[in-house]
Amino acid sequence: MFIFAAAWLAGRVPGEKAFPQPVRAIAGKKNEKRKDMEYDLITILGPTASGKTALAAALACEMHSEVISGDSRQVYRRMDLGTGKDLDDYVVGGTKVPYHLIDIAEPGTKYNVFEFQRDFLDVYSRLRERGIVPILCGGTGLYLESVLRGYRLMPVPENAALREALSEKTLEELTGILKGYKQLHNTTDVDTKKRAIRAIEIEEYYARHPLEGRDFPNIRALVVGIDVDRDTRRARITERLKQRLDAGMLDEIRRLLGEGIPADDLTYYGLEYKYLTQYVLGEYGYDEMFRKLETAIHQFAKRQMTWFRGMERRGITIHWLDAALPLGEKVEQVRRLCGGFSGANPCGE
Repeated sequence: MFIFAAAWLAGRVPGEKAFPQPVRAIAGKKNEKRKDMEYDLITILGPTASGKTALAAALACEMHSEVISGDSRQVYRRMDLGTGKDLDDYVVGGTKVPYHLIDIAEPGTKYNVFEFQRDFLDVYSRLRERGIVPILCGGTGLYLESVLRGYRLMPVPENAALREALSEKTLEELTGILKGYKQLHNTTDVDTKKRAIRAIEIEEYYARHPLEGRDFPNIRALVVGIDVDRDTRRARITERLKQRLDAGMLDEIRRLLGEGIPADDLTYYGLEYKYLTQYVLGEYGYDEMFRKLETAIHQFAKRQMTWFRGMERRGITIHWLDAALPLGEKVEQVRRLCGGFSGANPCGE
């Protein structure tokens, strides 16, 4: 199995000419002064349950575009409710919006940011060659930032000797070792011993090997964030969790376990799979499981917002839209930020 190392890639890189120049989209009103849209990519981000997928799909209809998912878990097939795919959102006014990087990996595998960046670039280049400005949509900050800031990535082989040497150390000791390599921006690196050891393995490899990653194009992106107030976000998360449980999320867990995926592996895929698997195995009662999972998702959404604010500090401009706005108004605000799009709306709105 391979994992990855990362560093920032500044400026233009060799191979960039293979990517077409930005599409110029014209404002829609007949007598209005024409405006050019100088973006190669539109990114819609936000915490869980913020409505970002619905906005991305509506925007894709409006501008004849397609959506590239930037979610670390929605890549897995047959893991629909637990990952919150919301595939119904991709049908707008009876029109199916094309999407990419959903249902591309088998449960039991470990998809990572190196693979995401590779797959993103493949889809992105094909869409740009067709004259399409793609819409990247997701809540996995690391994946989004790997594209927006041009992380230069390379695979890192497992280091069995290092893992053995670290295996007896406590999580606190591992956290201290990792801090010796870098400032910790992502607390998920140290939420378990396994993740902390993996993070140290990456940093150790990167410290000892010159960086030779893939070339990355200079992407000019408009980044739009969905800003939802704390109380509304919490209410949406709770309601969405209830809906997914009513829709059969526990049955999804049981089916995946029945396919032979080990419980320890299933818990790797996120909070829902962790707590629901523990419930199925009898470690929690239903009410306790619900309370723990609900609290954990609230905490996760808060960490997502912390990451997005960190992206702003690291130089990415995010244009925040109020989640309470009607969907049509959000689309119109993005239109204005872009300078307008050409063509009639094909989605019957």
